[in-house]
Amino acid sequence: MQISALRASADFGAQVQQAAERLAAERVYERILARDHTVWRPDPTEITNRLGWLDSPRVMRDAIGPIRQCIDAVRADGYTHALLLGMGGSSLAPEVFRAVFGVADGFLDLSVLDSTQPNAVLAKARALDLTRTLFLPATKSGGTVETLSLLKYFYNRTVDAVGPTEAGRHFAAITDPGSGLEALAQHLGFHHIFLNDPNIGGRYSALSYYGLVAAGAIGADLGHLLDRAERATADPQPGIQLGAFLGAGALAGRDKLTLIASPAISALGAWIEQLIAESTGKDGKGLLPVDLEPECAAHTYGPDRLFIHLRLDDAADTRALRLSSGRSQAIAAAGHPVLCLQLADAYDLGSAFFHWEIATAIAGFFLDIHPFDQPDVEAAKELARQMVAAYQQRGALPTPTPDLVDGLALYGPVQGTTLPQALARFLASGESGRAYIALQAHLPPTPATTNALQDLRRQLLARTGLATTLGFGPRFLHSTGQLHKGDAGHGLFIQLTADSAEDAPIPDQAGTSASSITFGVLAQAQALGDRQALGDQGRAVLRIHLGADIATGIAQLRRALDPNNDPTGAVQ
Repeated sequence: MQISALRASADFGAQVQQAAERLAAERVYERILARDHTVWRPDPTEITNRLGWLDSPRVMRDAIGPIRQCIDAVRADGYTHALLLGMGGSSLAPEVFRAVFGVADGFLDLSVLDSTQPNAVLAKARALDLTRTLFLPATKSGGTVETLSLLKYFYNRTVDAVGPTEAGRHFAAITDPGSGLEALAQHLGFHHIFLNDPNIGGRYSALSYYGLVAAGAIGADLGHLLDRAERATADPQPGIQLGAFLGAGALAGRDKLTLIASPAISALGAWIEQLIAESTGKDGKGLLPVDLEPECAAHTYGPDRLFIHLRLDDAADTRALRLSSGRSQAIAAAGHPVLCLQLADAYDLGSAFFHWEIATAIAGFFLDIHPFDQPDVEAAKELARQMVAAYQQRGALPTPTPDLVDGLALYGPVQGTTLPQALARFLASGESGRAYIALQAHLPPTPATTNALQDLRRQLLARTGLATTLGFGPRFLHSTGQLHKGDAGHGLFIQLTADSAEDAPIPDQAGTSASSITFGVLAQAQALGDRQALGDQGRAVLRIHLGADIATGIAQLRRALDPNNDPTGAVQ
């Protein structure tokens, strides 16, 4: 990855230069390499034991052999597919590798499941031939509730398909030494257990086992990938310059980091989103990553925007390359800073991962925050656990009364007597120039629903001019959830829920049929817990229940957002 262009005003260009000079004067990169925790904090807690990613490009060469042996063995046994079960840092890099590289001939067609929505779980179970699938449960802690729930469910389904003696051979765990998953994998006789360096935080783990096992499964050349990563360690300037750009933007109030990507590498944005949001969104500060936002006219963007153009020189899609380049040029011409990062080919992901990790650590230096912890993530998890425990005792989750029912049911700070009024006044509550809109979709992440929500984003952007983000739950809880609760609090959160026509039991233990909770209950508990956690932090959150028909519910929501239906005139 190289920086091919920086387009910015003279003033902002000077701020980036000043940031770079400060990094050099204070020897920040050299101190990071030396594991000097004082770059960020006087206390080394969760810093000195979170910098193992600096060594990944070199030390992971010893992992290539074991990964190849595992994948070759299951291929020889006739396996054709792999399903990675994970959340956040355990699932996002694998998703990038699959999207960018595809699947080499004869290797495993990998997909990722990071949802507790019962429809999503059942869709995977029905689509896969379990007798020819390798399951990859991945969790650093070994106790992530979503990952373990999915593991137990698919283990039982595999027992049904191949019998209890062979079921464990269809699983390979990726976890840290001494975790609960390691013990469970040993007990169930998993095909392999990949034990990662415990000094690597989840969102910095792309070049460790958490990313490389998936890359090996699809047939990527791991040696070539690590070659590019090592090249980044030898020439760290792109990461340092990117860090200076991010830091200058944050200090100048340009805290909406908007990504423009070549289509072939657009999946990289979701990985960047977690890295930046969870690392910087705390202590009332943060950079909000804006990924896959629908286009709008360059002059309509607010002064809080900072743009990164992720460009892949893709000879197969020169038209898309011209369009994305033209868009970034128009944005720069409108007065917004744009940094262009160029990847030579797919294997430049190796260098891109490392440079972005360095840049994020440097952004933490400028923001004066701790970039390796996630202090607000646990709140929503704990509230969800409490709701699950209450369900197991009483047999029901809390059922709050809607604050307004007008076709759709609304819960939260409702002003007005109709859906258009309530939406208009909620959106008008955002502080001009600083607010953003976060769509939190506790819905099955199907292509149709994603497209409908992207149309909704486009409508919200056109109506308000505010940056918009979209996250599916519970995935975003492990990604942008930290920033939502830890930043300056200007977000407007629209939580979308729906009824599910189907449900699936979560086994209490792998290999037994007893179940005290379903995926549908877990998903509802996570949505309720996150809404309460946001409310406890004083965030503006409006829950909208779409009912049984998601497409119809979103369409009704879009009609209500039509300015012609806004009787208040509050939002133009």
